[in-house]
Amino acid sequence: MVLEIHGHAVALLVRLVAEVCKEKEIPYEVVSVAVYKGEHKSPAFKEFQPFGQVPYINDDGFILYESRAICRYLVKKYEGQGTPGLVPTDPKSEALFEQAASVEYSNFYPFALGIAAEKIIKKHRGLEAGEARVKELLTNLNAKLDAYEVILGKQAYLAGESVTLADLFHLPYAAIVIEEVGFDVLANRPNVARWWQAISSRPAWQAVKASA
Repeated sequence: MVLEIHGHAVALLVRLVAEVCKEKEIPYEVVSVAVYKGEHKSPAFKEFQPFGQVPYINDDGFILYESRAICRYLVKKYEGQGTPGLVPTDPKSEALFEQAASVEYSNFYPFALGIAAEKIIKKHRGLEAGEARVKELLTNLNAKLDAYEVILGKQAYLAGESVTLADLFHLPYAAIVIEEVGFDVLANRPNVARWWQAISSRPAWQAVKASA
């Protein structure tokens, strides 16, 4: 059975899971969920994803939701193929990976998600962005990226010298902030700019950045 990713092909976290599938050379199919019609809130969908969010996967009967958990699972299950080392197994390297993954989740994701919600999601709903809220979010994000600049001045990636899931977790929402909304958060941050170029130019991301 081919791995099923249940969600909308352009949904950001569906694309993240698809990117990891590409990295690990995992065949998959997107089982389309009409989120614009609220299908992800239906009882049939919530039987497998009780929060009514996309994506979840069906791996030969094994159901798993939460994109970061899905990505970790796929990397560990298919450890012997595709891009190596996305989740290190050496205790110290794994600890540094978990540190970097926590940095993404706590210090990047909330602010980038908020910007995407204001500038993209509201637009799709015919609403105006709260520009004061956007300014606040961007100020906070810039402060966090100043710390990224320090970290990335010492090493190539957030967890060390090799790319890991902690770096790839940034891809969907950083692309929104930098490329779609157009906030220049890379200015005067050459280390962050170099890192972003390295991860955003990966063939796996280029293959799914518009649609899984």
